[in-house]
Amino acid sequence: MTPLAPSGDETPGVKGPIVTLDGPAGSGKSTTAREVARRLGFRHLDSGALYRALTLALLESDVPAGEWADLDEQAMRALDVTVTAKGTELEVGVGGRVVNSELRSKEVTAQVAYLASLPVARACLLNLQRAAGAQGRLVADGRDMGTVVFPHADVKIYLVAELGERARRRLREGGMEEPSEEEVVTHSGVIAERDRHDSEREHSPLRKPEEAELIDTTRLSFDEQVEAIIRLVQEAEQRE
Repeated sequence: MTPLAPSGDETPGVKGPIVTLDGPAGSGKSTTAREVARRLGFRHLDSGALYRALTLALLESDVPAGEWADLDEQAMRALDVTVTAKGTELEVGVGGRVVNSELRSKEVTAQVAYLASLPVARACLLNLQRAAGAQGRLVADGRDMGTVVFPHADVKIYLVAELGERARRRLREGGMEEPSEEEVVTHSGVIAERDRHDSEREHSPLRKPEEAELIDTTRLSFDEQVEAIIRLVQEAEQRE
């Protein structure tokens, strides 16, 4: 396993295309990006996992959440959040250990949106994300991949879906096989508030990259949306 060292360059020595998938919560970014990467033999960068890892590291530190905004970038880096390349996989680590299920704990979920809104946290993870794309052949998903992290990506996708559908997806991800309409309405309110927060934040707000292809996944099957993105990547490669 080769650790990916932070780099100040966006994508030095690129050997293949970088594909970005941005969009609001529940639009299908992570699951779609993971499958696109698998089928293409690319690496998948889940930026949300990095923010969750940094949140986990802070929760395990002695710094209370009320003081996170007062930390500088050096202090954030000292928490030792890493991304390690292992073949076509990228492993996220905290303090020298690989983390997976811990990133989805209730404690992390409750604090990750706040952490992601802090400019110091975004600055801390920016170079780490760019380093993951240093060799190209990467599919990266998040909320500012095509606008901030990889502004010169070869293929940019912006996924959207109707609010109710996004709420159903999130509830199913949480273990509700058939959420009730009341549960969907309630969770739609939660997602709408997250949309507002992400779109209005001062640093790296959620927005559609100018060059991005918009794909509405509301009525698409999973295979349909994956295949649509793969076609765009293949077309971009043919133009090279």
